[in-house]
Order: sequence, then structure tokens, then C-alpha cells
Amino acid sequence: MPAYAISHCDVFAPRTGTGNPLAVVLDAEGLSDTDMQRIAHWLNLAETTFVLPATTPDADYRVRIFTTQKEIAFAGHPSIGTAHALRDAGRVHARDGLLHQECQAGLLPIRVQPSATNNAYSVRVPSSRLVRYADPGEALFKPALPAALWTDLKPALVEGGRRWWLAQLGDEAAVRGFQPDSYAIAALARETGSLGLCIFARTADGLVVRAFPLGVGIAEDPASGAANAAIAAFLHETGQLGALGRRYRVSQGREIGRDAVLTLEVDAEGEVWVGGDCRTVLRGELDWP
Repeated sequence: MPAYAISHCDVFAPRTGTGNPLAVVLDAEGLSDTDMQRIAHWLNLAETTFVLPATTPDADYRVRIFTTQKEIAFAGHPSIGTAHALRDAGRVHARDGLLHQECQAGLLPIRVQPSATNNAYSVRVPSSRLVRYADPGEALFKPALPAALWTDLKPALVEGGRRWWLAQLGDEAAVRGFQPDSYAIAALARETGSLGLCIFARTADGLVVRAFPLGVGIAEDPASGAANAAIAAFLHETGQLGALGRRYRVSQGREIGRDAVLTLEVDAEGEVWVGGDCRTVLRGELDWP
């Protein structure tokens, strides 16, 4: 029975146990597409990644990312967690502070800054764009997020490889106290081809965020890099960054027993980077026939 090296990491975690878990199969050669999907389903985490040799000399490695249901082109916490797991295992080494990840979304740079608090790793995410705003009378949207909770910045559908509905609420208390209607959000996700709903509000030092990716069967995500990157891109595109500036922090996950910290940056070219710390929790072997 072949054995594959595997690590479990805690991503966007200022302390162990506060972030978003990820499983990384460090050398996935020999595993078929079906094997990868079965393993991801069995591990039952939001995502599992599988590392393979790069197909281009510009990349340090290639990664495939699977949810419990399907393969996806990109996600933030799997990208950062994979980079950390490979460095932790001594399998890759940053050049000029950068690693280059090959994935279905293309070749993406990852900054490696081991001494940077809450930002040891950051990945430049694929570009996203505003698709449309929600309509207050939209029957599909009303039960997912009643118009009484909306602000002047209307909820919007944003696409960057993956689609999210993004909605700014009035304050931190409104986000933390929000009671999601899972059935309504799942229906919204299904009918609009999106992952689901992500809500946010401004705080004294950044944003508080909650994400409900019910389109892939996850009730609430403890820390979502792609969703937070979509928020940053949306605020930048609509001229709403304001007092947040081009670099800010995000708190996510407390409502489900986590306390993740993410760093968002919009660089001079308008590209979005999402970052955070990562910790290896388990190292071992995966026996898979």
C-alpha cells in the first residue's frame, strides 16, 4: 500500500487552533483524479491540496485544490497553507522572498516573510470584478439578507474565478449577531452560480467578516482568503476603501469558535494580496490503496 507524506496546517492562525484547517498531500504523484477527490471527501475539510511537480520552470511546485465535492481553480487558505507545508518539510525554498505556485488559476506569487506578525505568507490573488448589484425587491435575495440590513453600499455579486455575494452591514455588532438562513443562502448560491454570501463591517482597525459558502456545502467558513480578497477588490473598484487604506486587517471566525486574522493589501497596480500566519499541527503519512 503506497504511503504519501501529509501535513495538517492551521491557516490565518495567530495561535494554533484559531484558523482554518488544511490538509496538504506533499507528493501526490501516483494519485488519480478520483483518488484525490475521494481523499478530500474522506478528510472532510473545507479544502485539501495535492502537490505535484511544476509543468513550467517559473513555478516552484504545482498544486491541485479539492473541496469535499469538486476541484477548484484557486482558494486563499489552501495556497498559503500549501506554501507553508512545503517550506516546513524542506521541499521548497523562497527566492528573493517569493515562492511561485502553479495552479489552475495560473502562476501566482507568494511572499514569504517569516518575521512578519500575522502576515508570514501572502498570495496575490486572481483579479476579480463586479458583476452586478442586488435589487432590494429581488425575491431570491430578500430571505438571504433582508433589505433592512443593507447600507448605502448595496450587496454585490463579485467574480474572480469564484463568485461571491458581498454585503456590507452597518457595524460590527450587526455582523457578529447575524443569524444566517442557510436554506435561503444555499438557494441564492445555487441559482446565481456563486459560493454564497459574505458579510462584512468596518471596525476601528479594519473589517470583521463572516462567510457562508453554502454553495459548496459549508455552513460557515472560519477564514476565507478568496472571499476577503474579493471584498478588498470590490471596495477598491468602487472607490470605497476610504479610511481602511490600502492595507488593513480582518477578524473572522469567532462566531464558530475560531479567531483568525487576515491581512489584506491592494498594491500600487491594484492587485490584491491576502496574507496571514500558518502553523503545522500534524505531520504524517497517508496510506491510500
